[in-house]
Parts: sequence; C-alpha cells; structure tokens
Amino acid sequence: MNTHLHVLEAYTTLYTIWPDAGLKTHITDLLKVFYDKILDHQTNHLRLFFDEVWNAKGAAVSYGHDIEASWLLLEAAEAIGEPQQIERFKTVAVNMAAATLEGIDKDGGLWYEYEPEHDKLIAEKHWWPQAEALVGFVNAWQVSGDESYLQHAMNSWSFIEQHLLNKAHGEWFWGVKDDCSVMDEDKVGLWKCPYHNGRACLEGMRRLES
Repeated sequence: MNTHLHVLEAYTTLYTIWPDAGLKTHITDLLKVFYDKILDHQTNHLRLFFDEVWNAKGAAVSYGHDIEASWLLLEAAEAIGEPQQIERFKTVAVNMAAATLEGIDKDGGLWYEYEPEHDKLIAEKHWWPQAEALVGFVNAWQVSGDESYLQHAMNSWSFIEQHLLNKAHGEWFWGVKDDCSVMDEDKVGLWKCPYHNGRACLEGMRRLES
C-alpha cells in the first residue's frame, strides 16, 4: 500500500507540470488499484500488505496511512480532472477521515497502529501521522463542510505544538509514548526527514489561505 501511495503522489506532482496522456493513464490505473484492491469498503481503512494476487496479508490498521491517503487520493483525482473520479474520492476522503477518528486520543493525538486480531493498540504517537492528520482533517472539512473535522485538525496542531515541536533546537521529535514522554529515536535519520511535517505545514497554509 505505502509504495503505491507514494508512487501515486509522485505521479500526481509530476502531472501538474507535465500533463502527459500516458502519465494520466498511470494515475488512473493507480486510483483504480486503490479503490478496487487496497481500500476496505466495509471498514474504510486501507489494507496494508498483499500477496502477488492481491490477497490481504494481515488486518493491521495504520491510522496515519488512512488519513494520509484520504487527501492524496483526492488530490490525484483532482489533478487529472476527471469529474467521476473526483466525486468518488471525495466520498472516500470523508469516509476515511471518519474511520481515522477511531485512532484519535482525547488529547487530539493520533495513535500509531491497531492490530484487531489481537486487540492490540500500538500506543505511540509518531510525528508523521500527526502531520497527515492535520492535512487530512482540513481536507475532510473542505470537502464535507463538517466543522468537526476542522476542529480535529486544530486539535492535531495543538498536540503537535505541545508535544512534538522541539522549540529549543528545531524540527519535530520522532514521537511520544502513551505517557507523552519523548521517544528515544532519531530526530533525522533513515526513516525521518522534514517530509511529512514540512509538507503538512505548506499544504495547511495553502488550504487555509484559500
């Protein structure tokens, strides 16, 4: 799922400056894969891993990927300008945002992952799901007009400001544990750079200013 999502994001960004017909076909095909294979229409969560013939492997729920995909899929549909796809993924965006609310804690932070087979919550709040929640909930508000989603976005930002921003030395911490203590992980490293958080701030400003 994650590989397909970021390939789609790259294709979408490229299409905005190079509206090639072949590239549009690839974006359309990826949107179809997400809608037909990756999205679980019963739960409105993403399936994460598959075998070679698209049988799902495991039932883990990644709240951060759900809310991230909710706006990236719609962004791709809007980029290629297909009205039917846009309407389809507007519905998907709101449904996925609603499903993501299952992972919101009372402090506004978004839990990392849930494993339903074992009823196990990975009780950590990593930097990138919070960044994606900020954008995804703003997007759900813009699409639906439901101001509760805007409030969830504001709650996400409050959580980020309070727990993740390193106000002494810059950047965001990797995340916090369930007691809100900072996790002992890289602030910048192999899996962390100013990608999700930088993009969220730029995307948030663009959307709110408009």
